[in-house]
Amino acid sequence: MFIRSLIGRIVILSFLLFLVAIGSVTLFHIRREHSHITETSMYTADLMMSVIERSISSSMSTGNTRDVQKILEMVGSDPRLARVRIFHPDGRILKSSEPNEIGRRVDPHSLGTFLQGQQHDIFRGPAGGDIMGVVKPIYTEQRCAPCHGPGRRVVGVLNLDLSLEQMESQLLESTQFFGLTMLAVVLLLTGGVSLIFHRFVRQPLKTISARMAEVEEGDLTVRLKPQSSSEVGSLVVSFNSMVDRLREANAELQQCHYQQMERVDRLASVGEMSAGIAHEIKNPLAAISGAISVLYEDFDEGDPRREVVNKVLEQIARLDKAATDLLFFGRPGKPSFEFVDTNDLLNKTMFFVSQHPEAKNVHQNKEFTRNLPPVWVDAKQLQQVFFNIIINAIQAMQDGGTLLMQTDLIEDREKQVVRVMIGDSGPGIKPEVLEKIFTPFFTTKTQGTGLGLAICRQLIEQQGGTIDIKSRVGEGTRVLINLPVSSDAVSVKSEDERA
Repeated sequence: MFIRSLIGRIVILSFLLFLVAIGSVTLFHIRREHSHITETSMYTADLMMSVIERSISSSMSTGNTRDVQKILEMVGSDPRLARVRIFHPDGRILKSSEPNEIGRRVDPHSLGTFLQGQQHDIFRGPAGGDIMGVVKPIYTEQRCAPCHGPGRRVVGVLNLDLSLEQMESQLLESTQFFGLTMLAVVLLLTGGVSLIFHRFVRQPLKTISARMAEVEEGDLTVRLKPQSSSEVGSLVVSFNSMVDRLREANAELQQCHYQQMERVDRLASVGEMSAGIAHEIKNPLAAISGAISVLYEDFDEGDPRREVVNKVLEQIARLDKAATDLLFFGRPGKPSFEFVDTNDLLNKTMFFVSQHPEAKNVHQNKEFTRNLPPVWVDAKQLQQVFFNIIINAIQAMQDGGTLLMQTDLIEDREKQVVRVMIGDSGPGIKPEVLEKIFTPFFTTKTQGTGLGLAICRQLIEQQGGTIDIKSRVGEGTRVLINLPVSSDAVSVKSEDERA
């Protein structure tokens, strides 16, 4: 819609802004014109009043009162005048341009203006138009003494009612002129702003938007030519720079993807080959181990050859473990899912870990959350993961330390997750080593295969969970394992609680 578009909003806001600004100036000029016309009318009324007063004064001084009535009738014939009259201070009309109102009471507006000591008053006339009433007292002078007696006093009030119909007509024409002029200027300015915005903003933005659509479709050869050094030109330069970087990033991503695919393919081949080799090695190793064990039993306790045979058995056990890891990594078993209590599984694992010689100097700190919902996992595989991680933590604390185990129920991406944290107070892991911690065959141990943590991640991902390691040198290591809680597990927990 036009109103919701950017140019629509600019046009509407510009129109309102110009309307308010120019309308305020126009209103000021209209009021000023009204004041000017009113002052002109008052000046005209005062001028006519002076002429009438002089004429009346000349006639009255000679005693020709009939001439006064004629003067008023003659002056009152002017279409601009509603009436001209002389009334007594008590309100009785003495002379008038309209003879039929002689002897009547003057209207309240004129009498009130006189009594309040004012000279001008604007009021609504009987016909509905505005009338400016002007009053001026007539004082006796020395030459008036023969007729009105000595002393200065008011013998009458000269009243002139000037019709403002012409003034109102002029004011209406002036208002219409200013209004139409204002509207024309507002429309002209709004149209100008719209054209400027369309030419220098909207068109370049539409062009950039169209090129952006091409980039979204995968065409990274799109470029724009800056037309000016304005903000829009800077936007075009930024667009070209962005596309260049996208093109470079896409090339790097494709190269990285190609390398990753090559690596995955190599790992798959190595895994299959390793599994085959491990399978072929395990059987001869078992036979060799059995034969060596028989020889071991034949030697006496003090025979030095018994110690040599014992070392051979240790190396055979090491080779067997390496072959087992290779076989498991190359051909991992399919998980057998069941509902498992995480706290109970950790306690069972710690029972076996406690038998390990290196666990004697390690303090165990358990912080398990009660009433955790069961997780849908393979209990044996998950126990293997717990065992490997706990053994690694214990081996990291060669001089003793604290083994911390925590369980908790958290919300992760709008779903419930049982989080297991296994931490140690060991020396920590360097950042450059931490980046490669899950890489197969990478190890910092002299007798390790580098497959332990890789297998742990493989097993956790088979359960639908995640594993992450956080470590700081000198502060220890934390292993975080997230196991998702299914809706079935929640329902099982609810049934158990009701039971």
